[in-house]
Amino acid sequence: MNFAGYRALLRIAPVRRLLLIAMVARIPHAAAGVLLTLHVVETLHMSYAAAGGVAAAITVGMAVGAPWRGRQVDIRGLRRALVPSVIAEVAVWSTAPFLNYELLLVAAVVGGLFAVPIFSVVRQSLGVMVPQHQRRTAYALDSMGAEITFMVGPAAGVMLATTTHTVVGLVIIGVSSALAGLLLMLANPPTRTGQKGACLEPAATGVDIAVDAPTALIAGDASRPVTGQPRTRFRRFWGAARGNLSWVNLAVLAVLGASLGAGLVLSGTDVGMVAVLRHNGQVGELGIVFFFWCGASLLGGLIYGSLRRSINPLWLLGAMALLTIPMGFATDAWTLGLLSILPGLLCAPVLTSSAEHIADLVEERRRGEAMGWYGSSMTIGSALGAPFAGAMIDAVGPWSGFVVIGALAGILAAAGLIAQGARRGRLGVSADGGNARPGAPDRGEPAKAQIDELVDEPDAV
Repeated sequence: MNFAGYRALLRIAPVRRLLLIAMVARIPHAAAGVLLTLHVVETLHMSYAAAGGVAAAITVGMAVGAPWRGRQVDIRGLRRALVPSVIAEVAVWSTAPFLNYELLLVAAVVGGLFAVPIFSVVRQSLGVMVPQHQRRTAYALDSMGAEITFMVGPAAGVMLATTTHTVVGLVIIGVSSALAGLLLMLANPPTRTGQKGACLEPAATGVDIAVDAPTALIAGDASRPVTGQPRTRFRRFWGAARGNLSWVNLAVLAVLGASLGAGLVLSGTDVGMVAVLRHNGQVGELGIVFFFWCGASLLGGLIYGSLRRSINPLWLLGAMALLTIPMGFATDAWTLGLLSILPGLLCAPVLTSSAEHIADLVEERRRGEAMGWYGSSMTIGSALGAPFAGAMIDAVGPWSGFVVIGALAGILAAAGLIAQGARRGRLGVSADGGNARPGAPDRGEPAKAQIDELVDEPDAV
């Protein structure tokens, strides 16, 4: 372990500033979930199921919007890409509190679609602001900041609802989210190598090599024109679509599956914790459980960021999934908190490792879109986790929520590992100890191996 890496990174003023902005900017979104629930239940006098519908609407919007917003950052640059988000945050959340339920659902989708992409932008920027060997530490710092945000945000939402009103609180959330976007635009962290503030170290990842041949253009900017044949409109469209998806392959999909599984476990565990404590009449002691769970995640992120070698996120997800199942044996807040320590230790490492591997697997000019899909996969996992856990809890009992979530995430991790193994076997790449990228050639292999891999499957989905 090398904890000195944290000190070295925090000495870099732009990195330190970006991490602080990220932590503060996430608070409005973390508070919005609780505040919207209270608004639907207390102000609109509707059920918790109706409140869940609003949460699902935001999730759908964010899942669709994150890759699109990330691609806009790749194409237009950070500041121009964030302008629609800043305007939408104020417009949507300043009007949403005054709408009826049906229109609120529409506003929630629009709000999620145009949400400021804090998560993906910060990870993308860190990927070019620090050398590759420091990415793990940088992503771990960001994950720990996110944990602090998720501890502060919901409490802030409850405070706004109880001290003012849910209508006022939602307007404040909209203004705060817009200010967060403006703050990010003002900081304008680099998203590409060569921009001001980017690391001067040559990129060691993301192959961007053009093959000098008339029939192929590697790196995903265009399709492969067939020499001597006129290109029809359909062929141009198909070629552009293939080029846009050229960064997607089994290795990338496996890592996206890991982030989906992480979201599944985190949201399902949330529901399971509430169900167990409610069954035992101890809902008021939820803070004790979160202290152990989030504290363990902070510690896990700190340790993982200090490691000298990366760990496959699918192995981390599988371990977290299996360790989540015993939480169903808890009988009170203290036993639930203690049983949450081991899976909690792996929460931040799973997210850190997933981001690190995505940054390594995807070329730089596609990284914004890839990070957007990374955020979307985690959002989709979060949206699925709560209903799966809730259905089992209603049908069987509080303990079953942890079992079904752990089992589903474990199956997902196993499937991803099998896919990675199959791809390595097909490309003739042996499994390594963890520092090499899944599905990528070893650092010592010649560039031709990387070109061959791209030629074999530039657009495999």
